[in-house]
Amino acid sequence: MNPVTAVLFDRDGTLVHDVPYNGDPDLVRPVDGAREALDLLRTRGIRTGVVTNQSGIARGLLTDAEVRRVNQRVDDLLGPFDVWAVCPHGPDEGCPCRKPAPGLILWAAGRLGAAPADCLVIGDIGADVEAARRAGAHGVLVPTPQTRPEETACADHVAPDLLTAVRTAVSGSPRHGVPAAERPVDAGHDTGRPW
Repeated sequence: MNPVTAVLFDRDGTLVHDVPYNGDPDLVRPVDGAREALDLLRTRGIRTGVVTNQSGIARGLLTDAEVRRVNQRVDDLLGPFDVWAVCPHGPDEGCPCRKPAPGLILWAAGRLGAAPADCLVIGDIGADVEAARRAGAHGVLVPTPQTRPEETACADHVAPDLLTAVRTAVSGSPRHGVPAAERPVDAGHDTGRPW
């Protein structure tokens, strides 16, 4: 595998604690290790982006402006990110961007001038890693209590937390990441590669 040149993060549950349909910037709280993980990437010259489904817009629970304000707060706390990609569609609209479709990943990679194969996507649910796979990128699942066990079982690569996922990406070595022996028995298979 080529070195990772860009890391694309899911927003809710990955970079910040998930507040369903959050339109209030004051409720944004970074997850533990997020700032350190992003600082590590930036010091290595690895570009960063956010790829997020925001179906609350389609459902009438959020406005575009509210999502932009929340994203700005994330940027203020953890950024600046090189690219933001937001899908405003609902799950039944059949759009090409809503994860697990690959559209957000492909668009963000293109904006960064990165080949999808050189991108890592980090998320907390199966749709995140499936979108990465469909785009030809590498996906890592960082489970939360909301992650379904079958999503963890199907993920090729699982990390216990965001910082570990990022450290593994920059090290380029599976020995610095999540050894298979430390992963849950049903957490997918180990390919011998970091991603």
